[in-house]
Amino acid sequence: MSASYPALRLRRTRASVWSRRLHAESVLTPADLIWPLFIAEGHGVEEPIKSLPGVSRWSVDNIVARAKEARDLGIACIALFPNTPAHLRTARGEEALNPDNLMCRAIRALKDAVPEVGVLTDVALDPYTAHGHDGLLDDGGYVLNDDTAEMLVGQALNQAAAGADIIAPSDMMDGRVGLIRAALEAEGRVNVQIMSYAAKYASGFYGPFRDAVGSSGLLKGDKKTYQMDSANAEEALREVALDLAEGADSVMVKPGLPYLDIILRVKSEFQVPVFAYQVSGEYAMIEAAVAAGAAERDPMVLETLMAFKRAGCSGVLTYHAAHAARLLGK
Repeated sequence: MSASYPALRLRRTRASVWSRRLHAESVLTPADLIWPLFIAEGHGVEEPIKSLPGVSRWSVDNIVARAKEARDLGIACIALFPNTPAHLRTARGEEALNPDNLMCRAIRALKDAVPEVGVLTDVALDPYTAHGHDGLLDDGGYVLNDDTAEMLVGQALNQAAAGADIIAPSDMMDGRVGLIRAALEAEGRVNVQIMSYAAKYASGFYGPFRDAVGSSGLLKGDKKTYQMDSANAEEALREVALDLAEGADSVMVKPGLPYLDIILRVKSEFQVPVFAYQVSGEYAMIEAAVAAGAAERDPMVLETLMAFKRAGCSGVLTYHAAHAARLLGK
């Protein structure tokens, strides 16, 4: 071999821990994480969710305890999802407008106890409807866009009045971001952010989440008339463009890992804050692999989260948030 072989050795910068850290192109910190939490009625309640091993529903007092844990771990924000009791679910989901509903009580408790942690709230009717859909149905079972959007505005204002920092419409109705933004401005809530679920796909990865919020046994049919077709990428860019034009501060792609290409394209096209939701099915697959002895949890968790950062995400909603934050803090 000649003395010049090889002229460039890419392995040089990988030879030591300090050098790998120095040359890292993407960085993951606890502040990049949003921790989704499920709320249950009662006091002192912890209800393990069978299809999401390691995840529970928590009563409001225990949600506050989780928020304090998030603060201490450096997690920037938590996301709330209520499990509305069956007797409060109706065809129109009116409980979403109740200022003393489970979601609003949790928001107020969190902002009183842990104001330094951001609170993101889901805007959609599926936790409140008796049929499990995200909106209002006509006689044929089709989700009505404009009537649903009116309800979503009321829901968003209700959550903002309780103290929500980020309103996150996950319903996929056309035009709802603009209506919500206009209503927030009209009420003087100019600093309430909107993180739109701009590219939310009709996915097979949502099953455990529907168990967690109590809608899986209620849902008739599917959500393909309003959530996106997994075959489509250009349509995702159109959805993002519309939501940004209507006043969204940031956008989300959901699910996460199966749609890394969409995340990358959205970030490249718009150069705005992009978030991903590592959804319940993704979490459950990692936990199932660990339980089967097929993988180690810690490297899988950090590798998947880094994939989102590498693709261009500003942050990630993940049920592994607390675990990942502990790993990153070591």
